[in-house]
Amino acid sequence: MIVAIDGPAGAGKSTTARALAERLGFRYLDTGAMYRALTWLALQRELPLDRGAELAELAQAHPVEFNGEGRVQIDGTDVTSSIRDVRIDRVVPVVARHQEVREVMRDRQRALGAAGDVVIEGRDIGAVVAPDAAVKVYLEADPEERARRRVAERPGIGADALVTDLKLRDSRDAANTHLAEGAILIDTTGLTLDDVVSRIAAIVEERRA
Repeated sequence: MIVAIDGPAGAGKSTTARALAERLGFRYLDTGAMYRALTWLALQRELPLDRGAELAELAQAHPVEFNGEGRVQIDGTDVTSSIRDVRIDRVVPVVARHQEVREVMRDRQRALGAAGDVVIEGRDIGAVVAPDAAVKVYLEADPEERARRRVAERPGIGADALVTDLKLRDSRDAANTHLAEGAILIDTTGLTLDDVVSRIAAIVEERRA
C-alpha cells in the first residue's frame, strides 16, 4: 500500500509522514531529501545548477538510496545531515525546478515506492508520482502556523528571513503543489502531531479493511 502525503512547506508533511510510517510499520520515503541529495552532489562536483540536462544525467547515474533506518545516501556517501545545511536550503529549489530532473526523480520515487508498504511525502506525490496510491492526503496550515514551525525547525535563522523564504517557496512550488483527485484535505493548524497521525492511520485501516 502507498500512502501519499502532499502539502506546502511547514504544513507538517515530514514529521507526520515519519511518525505515520513508524506507527503503521511502513517504510518512509522523503522525496524532498532526494532533491537535496542531488543538490549536495552537484555542489560537491561544482556542477552549475542551471544545467537541467546535466543534473538529470547526474541523478540517473547516482540514484539516491535509503537504508533500513531511513538514512539518505548518494554516490556511496551518507548525506542525511549534510543535506539539511542552509546552503542546500537556498539552492535546492533551483535544482528541483528542472523538468528533466523531476522526471528522473519521479521514476526513482516510483521504483522505491513499489517495494512494499510505504508512506511517501513531498510535492506532486498524489497527483503525479503515485496517482494510484490507496490513500492520498493533503496537509495544509495557516501561514502564521507554518512560519512558526519553520522557525522552530531552523533556530539558527532569523524569523523574518524564514517567513520571507516561506513566501518565496510557496510561489516557486505552486506549480508542483496540488490537491490530487481523491485526496483528503487536513488542516493541521491547532492539531497535535498525534491528532494528525491518528486521523490518517484510521483512514489507512479503513482502506485496508
